[in-house]
Amino acid sequence: MLGKLRTTLAMIKFEHTLFALPFAFLGALLAANGLPTWWQALWITVAMVGARSAAMTFNRIVDRNIDARNPRTAGRELPSGKLSVGFAWAFLYVSIGLFLIASYLLNWLTFALSPIALLFVLGYSYAKRYTAFAHLLLGVALAISPSAAWIAVRGTLDSEVPILLSVLVLMWTAGFDVLYACQDLEYDRKVGLHSIPARFGIKNSLWIARLFHAQAFLVLILLYFVTELGWLALAGVIAVGILLVYQHTLVKPNDLSRMNAAFFTTNAFVSVILLITFGGAVLMGNPGR
Repeated sequence: MLGKLRTTLAMIKFEHTLFALPFAFLGALLAANGLPTWWQALWITVAMVGARSAAMTFNRIVDRNIDARNPRTAGRELPSGKLSVGFAWAFLYVSIGLFLIASYLLNWLTFALSPIALLFVLGYSYAKRYTAFAHLLLGVALAISPSAAWIAVRGTLDSEVPILLSVLVLMWTAGFDVLYACQDLEYDRKVGLHSIPARFGIKNSLWIARLFHAQAFLVLILLYFVTELGWLALAGVIAVGILLVYQHTLVKPNDLSRMNAAFFTTNAFVSVILLITFGGAVLMGNPGR
């Protein structure tokens, strides 16, 4: 059972929860202007884990035949037979159930909006079959988290702060997903899947990713001025700007060998840095305001 659990966590890339979960926590901290209640923190965490597990499992199920034909993904858990499709469906239902229960236990609005959130996080899996802008749809799916956490704490969406944070997540996610998709350009073209790299080529796609990240950084600056969180948040803005620039120095049109460092390491730092700096500024009573 322990081995099966490890395989399941590998299938859903559980460690990548680090990309989105800090933004949900940050949304909750900003909404509470401090610490949310333990009840809210617990069920926000459960909702995030459930939603993301459902999204990744559904993506692996619907893409299993595509993954089996792609040398880069053929070793994944479903194409390789390490996990059965039936088990994946069962895990999907459990994950959706956890998400819905958590949404219900937070407040009526989170529960009322939960089917819409599921539509986006699950529907993304089909996007690349129809549009090159699937990266933006993935961005929308992740961008739900900070605004959803705000609603979980306040029961309403009554400020521009969570919206700005969600737009930041949207553009940041779209940018790094374009970078990651550069690895599959030839395969996507071969089988007729849509992506920005498949449509525009690697060189142009790298510029599009830079544009997305530049937009994310501009929104981050705006968020800083709107929240007025002082020097600690400003340090976070500067650190994220440096990381975004560094990320794009790692990937070149003729050299994608450092993609893992650009995608995994750098992206994990961005969300954690913003949680520590913006969230820390909230907990310290808005220092420097």
